[in-house]
Amino acid sequence: MLRNVLRHSSFLKAAARANLPSAAAYSAPAIPEPITSPDIPYTGVFINNEFHKSESGKQFPTINPATGEVITMVEEGDKADVEKAVKAARQAFELNSDWRQMDAYDRGQLLNRLADLIERDAVYLASLETLDNGKPYSNSFMVDVALVVKNLRYFAGWADKIHGQTIPTDGPHFAYTRHEPIGVCGQIIPWNFPLLMQAWKFGPALATGNTIVMKLAEQTPLTGLYVAKLVAEAGFPAGVVNVIPGYGPSAGAAIASHMDVDKVAFTGSTEGQCCCAGTRIFVEDAIYDEFVERSVERAKIRQVGDPFDLKTEQGPQVDEEQMNKILSLIESGKKEGAKMCFGGKRVGEKGYFIEPTVFADIFGPVQQIMRFSDINDVIKRANATVYGLAAAVFTKDLDKANMFAQGLRAGTVWINCYDVLNAQTPFGGYKMSGQGRENSEYALRNYYEVKAVITKLPVKNA
Repeated sequence: MLRNVLRHSSFLKAAARANLPSAAAYSAPAIPEPITSPDIPYTGVFINNEFHKSESGKQFPTINPATGEVITMVEEGDKADVEKAVKAARQAFELNSDWRQMDAYDRGQLLNRLADLIERDAVYLASLETLDNGKPYSNSFMVDVALVVKNLRYFAGWADKIHGQTIPTDGPHFAYTRHEPIGVCGQIIPWNFPLLMQAWKFGPALATGNTIVMKLAEQTPLTGLYVAKLVAEAGFPAGVVNVIPGYGPSAGAAIASHMDVDKVAFTGSTEGQCCCAGTRIFVEDAIYDEFVERSVERAKIRQVGDPFDLKTEQGPQVDEEQMNKILSLIESGKKEGAKMCFGGKRVGEKGYFIEPTVFADIFGPVQQIMRFSDINDVIKRANATVYGLAAAVFTKDLDKANMFAQGLRAGTVWINCYDVLNAQTPFGGYKMSGQGRENSEYALRNYYEVKAVITKLPVKNA
């Protein structure tokens, strides 16, 4: 059986869920009780280690997707706020600034301190993530926050290990390379993993000595703003990290088009709640019927509901727009003649919940379980997409596994596991699923320039 996800890198990513027990198996002693009505003190634009009202005076609501109700109002950053943030980031990056003169080891210590503070406030952050995003609290605490801490500590360890080379050149010269920070980095993150995507961007950018102007997703700004407060508490110099809540066409576009931003890193359009959702499943003929039957049975018992309930496995979609988009895709699948085996309807009238849904033999843009009999043919079918983020193969035949791993045009291929992500392993896509890699040593390469320095010597000796 081949599970294929050749999808957009929007998200860039759920994490390590395959290694965790189901949400229904979590027990109260394993996970602290959530804070279902957390205080929300930070809703402003974060520039120079301080929160400000937006320059326009505008605000926007952030919605609890489990109820459809407004959680709080947030300052709406736009072009004017981006201008202030970029100036702050540029000043923090100037030669002889505190940040530029800081030892690499000390940069790593600041990242470690930030990880410590996030770990200290893990219950609050997980609760806030669940309130604003709708994902089950068990996932927010056990997966998202835990991986944020690991990611920041991983890149903290890299801070003083980023170095160039000496190069033997012709003639009486001494040559070496320097790995230098790029400068002011614009970073735009999505709504599906707000905390984790922020950490994936922060870690390598700060370890290499850059400064940051980050735009948060308008659907889920709350945890990113709280982490901004922790950045200041950790002791990062003012202007090194600036965080703007706002909309893509205004704040996002201002970052992307700003001539004093040296690099833009963004996670693009999010087609579903998770970029690694297994949207296409190819199953061998011999076990196809049984697999579909078991998938339906599993969908029937999947717990959908209150994301703060530890028994919940599936919370709401992030907002009404996303819910309606998914429901329309389900309807398009029906019209294309797909066999809907289970689900397909909205759950309740309050919040943005959808039933787990299983389709068989569908070739539309929704969940699919399709037959195959020939390995070469199924590899071609799997690759017949403009995306190439991740895929997986489940088999006891090692030769088949390696054939799939070599043949699939995807940035990650899992064998007999799924959605296993670590700070140490690169993650990113082929084709329209993105450029560059998140996580691992490869992520650092996105955030430094290589400079060659050649010095003439009076005499050359080996």
